[in-house]
Amino acid sequence: MRQRRWLELVKDYDCEILNHPGKANVVVDVLSRKVAHSAALITKQAPLLRDFQRAEIAVLVGEVTSQLAQLSVQPTLRQRIIVAQLNDPYLVEKRHLVETGQGEDFSISSDDGLTFEGRLCVSKDSAVKTELLTEAHNSPFTMHPESTKMYQDLRCVYWWRNMKREVADFVSRCLVCQQVKTPRQRPAGLLQPLSVPGWKSKSVSMDFITGLLRTLKGYTLIWVVVDRLTKSAHFITGKSTYTANRDARFTSKFWKGLQLALGMRELGLPFTLDGVAYNNSYQATIGMAPFEALYGRCCRSPVCLGEIGEHRLLGLELVQTTNAAIQKIRARMLTTQSRHKSYADVRRKDLEFDVGDMVFLKVALMKGVLRFEKKGKLSPRFVGPFEILEWISHVAYRLALLPSFSAVHDVFHVSMLKKYVADPMHVVDFEPLQINENLSYEEQPVEILAKEVKRLRNRGIALVKVLWRNHEVEETTWEREEDMGAQYPELFED
Repeated sequence: MRQRRWLELVKDYDCEILNHPGKANVVVDVLSRKVAHSAALITKQAPLLRDFQRAEIAVLVGEVTSQLAQLSVQPTLRQRIIVAQLNDPYLVEKRHLVETGQGEDFSISSDDGLTFEGRLCVSKDSAVKTELLTEAHNSPFTMHPESTKMYQDLRCVYWWRNMKREVADFVSRCLVCQQVKTPRQRPAGLLQPLSVPGWKSKSVSMDFITGLLRTLKGYTLIWVVVDRLTKSAHFITGKSTYTANRDARFTSKFWKGLQLALGMRELGLPFTLDGVAYNNSYQATIGMAPFEALYGRCCRSPVCLGEIGEHRLLGLELVQTTNAAIQKIRARMLTTQSRHKSYADVRRKDLEFDVGDMVFLKVALMKGVLRFEKKGKLSPRFVGPFEILEWISHVAYRLALLPSFSAVHDVFHVSMLKKYVADPMHVVDFEPLQINENLSYEEQPVEILAKEVKRLRNRGIALVKVLWRNHEVEETTWEREEDMGAQYPELFED
């Protein structure tokens, strides 16, 4: 198994493996083994050389090329930064001051690099600074630190003007950080209380209590209807014959259509014995019991039978008493809503977007639950970005979702949205494909990565490893060299 793992490692390189028996070595030592490796051979391997260049490793060949010990590795980033200093007028001026002995905090290092308090100066506008920021944030050795940590790591070695601000701006434009990291701020969206109804039964709320034990008559649920002004509730028993497994959008449209079809304007349902206890209880929001707010008098329960006789209100006196009670209830409800809003807004922040802005959408990360095609604990916390199509209210917006999200309601609360910070690096360049009439396209090779001869019993087949356009390196394929040479001769010109 060990040899098989080594074969998987070296199969992508055009190399020759020679076996030297142990008895051929007089002294078993690392530097005295008779091996054919050399730094000169490494420079001829294109895939391995590209890996070294990506890691900022320079390969130098010494006089003796028969030992691996002649391979020397040295970083080239510092030298590139020193060369880029000559193109920055500010750093050039500071270098002249140092050479004339007038530089206070600046100095010149032994490798001819300008330093500030012992830290290497980086030019203002250069590709080296962008590469340095990318390496300090996106590399596997750093794993996307936040701006303060990244700044503290860089300032120990490097310096440039407005360094802390540029580091914070670079981190804020990172697409991975925007989608994965949790915001450490108060939730967005101030509390928006509902409007207080102007009269009794003008606005009602309803809900179902399900999952109850079946009664003798077969009832399994209770339909609760509450008047929002007087807080009076009606409890209606029912049977569950259909379960709507739709979303809130379907339920909202269903109830609106049902009320319109039935012509429901005002709801006047008689109290049942089940609701007497609730409707005769004091409500702090309206300052009285729901029964008294609805009918203008207390409920005749055994506790309230203190007076004997009847008291009737007729004509103008009844209207005035009812109007006074309604105004009193509305004033109490406005006061309660104002108090609740002042408490809730302390823990919230105001956030608004404009039509056309790009925002991320927050998803629920729950075990075993799939939301927006994302599943798992390590999945991104935000998906998108999406464009805002319409302003619904101060805390609700309509988004332009993808066709794959067609089953999701397109209106979201502002607390689920996060502003997208654009960056030109997020734009992926691609070449348009030439689609044939039968909706197929022709693959185009880009480069020959490796060659190999597959040995059969009587003959050998020459194969080449081909990298195709619009495909990753992991999707390379082995093709016959004869066929590729006849169809794409330009790949074999070198």
